[in-house]
Amino acid sequence: MKRFENKRILITGGTSGIGLATAKRIVDEGGEVAVTGTTQEHLDDAGRSLPSGSLVLRNDASDPDAAVELAEKIKDQMGQIDGAFLNAGFGENYATEDVTAEAFDTMMNVNVRGPALQMAKLKPLIAENGSVLLTASVAPYLGGPKGAIYAATKASCLAMARSWAKDMADRGIRVNAVAPGPIETNFFDALGKGGDDADDMKKQISKAVPLGRMGKAEEVAAVTIFLLSDDAAYVTGSEYMVDGGMTLR
Repeated sequence: MKRFENKRILITGGTSGIGLATAKRIVDEGGEVAVTGTTQEHLDDAGRSLPSGSLVLRNDASDPDAAVELAEKIKDQMGQIDGAFLNAGFGENYATEDVTAEAFDTMMNVNVRGPALQMAKLKPLIAENGSVLLTASVAPYLGGPKGAIYAATKASCLAMARSWAKDMADRGIRVNAVAPGPIETNFFDALGKGGDDADDMKKQISKAVPLGRMGKAEEVAAVTIFLLSDDAAYVTGSEYMVDGGMTLR
């Protein structure tokens, strides 16, 4: 039996990268998906990549009202869901002296406030024995010189996952986090501002990975679908590293 047969999964930030790779795997294993995004190119790509019947929704996690809108659309069009992968987020690098209130608020609003408000509204829609997954990062463990704010947002995601794991345990809902290392997605192009800067950044990062390369979105998806599936029925409050050994001590 396919692991996601008769199951419905929501993936925020699901129109590209790790989110889209996860959506494709869920569909391949018999599930239905709803994915969200903000970039029209990615929304169009997801619409082409996923089967008809999949929900592709424009929804901006930085907007405090978007969580209510998302929950209403999911309830109206899917009803109860079996899992939620709160994956929407972004990162930017700032030297310590360059951090501004605007930069801090922008990243916190998307990466922390976004999933917090989403969970508040989605919780009643998640079926008993369902699953919630958040995207954390290896960043809090690496101490990058320009990554303090991004790392703080992702440490917050792990803290929320652990708290929610206890909060939802009485309904059998499991809550975990996946912590990707350097993955070949548009995320790193954005950090490097594209072009030669991005290529140089990827080369330098690969040297710091014991496996000697950056990972692929599909390799993270192999872990995310495990955590979202019933195969992980006794896994909650955990964080799974998918980083090629980058955080090894």
